[in-house]
Amino acid sequence: MVASLPTGRRAGRPFDPPAGLAELRERRPLSRLGYPDGHEGWLVTSHALVREVLADRRFSARAELQHMPVPGMPEPWPAEPGVFGSMDPPEHTRYRRLLAGRFTVRRMRLLTERIEEATGERLAAMERQGPPVDLVGALAQPVPARLICELLGVPYDDRERFQRHTLDLFRLGASPEETAAAYTTVHEYVRELVAAKRAAPTDDLLSDLLGSDLTDEELVNIGFVLLGAGLDTTANMLALGAFALLEHPGQAEALRDGDLADDAVEELLRYLSVIPFTVRTALEDVELHGERIRAGETVTVSIPAANRDPARFADPDLLDLTRASGGHVAFGHGVHQCLGQQLARVELRVALPALFRRFPTLRLAAPAGRVPLRTDMIIYGVHRLPVAWGD
Repeated sequence: MVASLPTGRRAGRPFDPPAGLAELRERRPLSRLGYPDGHEGWLVTSHALVREVLADRRFSARAELQHMPVPGMPEPWPAEPGVFGSMDPPEHTRYRRLLAGRFTVRRMRLLTERIEEATGERLAAMERQGPPVDLVGALAQPVPARLICELLGVPYDDRERFQRHTLDLFRLGASPEETAAAYTTVHEYVRELVAAKRAAPTDDLLSDLLGSDLTDEELVNIGFVLLGAGLDTTANMLALGAFALLEHPGQAEALRDGDLADDAVEELLRYLSVIPFTVRTALEDVELHGERIRAGETVTVSIPAANRDPARFADPDLLDLTRASGGHVAFGHGVHQCLGQQLARVELRVALPALFRRFPTLRLAAPAGRVPLRTDMIIYGVHRLPVAWGD
């Protein structure tokens, strides 16, 4: 039987994956999947098999080999120089080695003070404005935007030139013309930025990379990838994480009053899984879980299904900030594990506890069922999160 990918979230349960994923994981964790373009490939839903596929070099991340499991995504096309996430070793390895030393745990933790400052500025602005406020625009988007701008040497005041267009690139159902226009706008902005760095380097990652053997085209594409990833993923984790905590007041209280930041972040990453899937393509015939995956067949791995697998996490549908959630695959696994994961972790560790300590009476300013969910986007989250505080 060939199924389609279950999408959306359970009705009335915005933090839970589609029920169909749990049913597949229990019955057949490696199952046939029909793709919108007519391709027949596979869907992986168990934690163990997801990690196995993502760690196996016989499954390729090359963009031109992939079929997308949901409608409205770009057609397969070879990755441009510098778009390392859509490449295999050794090309991927070359870029990864150049960048990995600039995203170490130590370097990202050195940014903690700057993240605390940025968070404090936004919380103070919220307090001055008074309730209600949209937490997405007031905190969740500005903090990651400021940090990725500073890291790349992007003037923060320029963010409106590219932020909306960057989000358009993640919108499902956008027309090819809309996607192309958004891509061109952001790409040209980064091209201008790289040219400015060549003329007058500053203290930032892009200027630092000028001393490598990267071409300007590669630098532009690397900047494009890092800017897009840094703007959207953490912003959605911050907003959706706050929403989940507001709907679980006991957990919010534990975060506010305890010393749970590290475990809390890992648990929220596991529980929410804002990246719904990633895809790989078999380079050769591969035997997996009693099935033969043929060369050329695309395998979609479900991140939410893996992170809610009861074989790996007890009571997986329960949000428990004291849980040891190590081993989740919210950042992927293997050689393509998210390069910016340590920056995201530090931002979440700082911003979420600070939010609930600054506003201990924080609450939703609208019914939970009316919070607009990002079911129309590749990366899950909320479009807006109205909140209030005080009496």
